[in-house]
Amino acid sequence: MKVEEEATSAVLNRLRRAQGQLAGVIAMIEADRDCKDVVTQLAAVSRALDRAGFKIVASGMRQCLATADGDAPPMSEAELEKLFLALA
Repeated sequence: MKVEEEATSAVLNRLRRAQGQLAGVIAMIEADRDCKDVVTQLAAVSRALDRAGFKIVASGMRQCLATADGDAPPMSEAELEKLFLALA
């Protein structure tokens, strides 16, 4: 699935943000920070990753249903649903 350029930029920004948040979580654990604070930040990382995945799927959904990428046949609705639910 090829992701639109605008969506790619948004996804990369979210992934970079998640990368920074994850580094922060690691530092928090190493510094023996409070469990509640660590879990709160870990949840933020998880949401950022989920949103990046949803953006990729949403931006490519029409393309996957309508056209084939190279020699691969277009994705069926069931395949798209399975891909989308993998993020849940």
